[in-house]
Amino acid sequence: MTPRLDAFGLVVADMARSLAFYRKLGLDIPASADAEPHVEFALPGGLRLMWDTIEMVRSFEPDWSPPGGSQVSLAFRCADPAEVDSVYAEMTAAGHRTHLKPWDAPWGQRYAVLLDPDGNSVDLYAPLEPAAG
Repeated sequence: MTPRLDAFGLVVADMARSLAFYRKLGLDIPASADAEPHVEFALPGGLRLMWDTIEMVRSFEPDWSPPGGSQVSLAFRCADPAEVDSVYAEMTAAGHRTHLKPWDAPWGQRYAVLLDPDGNSVDLYAPLEPAAG
């Protein structure tokens, strides 16, 4: 058997706060998940995004401590450059932290970078030119 990528996991200090951030980005995570120590969300294509509280991780690795700096980056594709700007504005107006304001990247995308409640990079992007049809 060849291993296949199945899931991405985030360790979070506050499950409810982290899930609220990702709900605001459009993930339909039930509110009942806020009190859980482990949460999974099925993504298109079959991958899963998972969250574990620090306490959950320490239940099987008692000496675990968070690594310094962001260790993961998640990217959310937007419909167009205007949506990158509007989602960025909505998220920052709601008090979420920012890393890089929207800009036109030299690789042909409108790009912005937010930080989730645990300091992970969350990229917003869209092609600058419509895809050739």
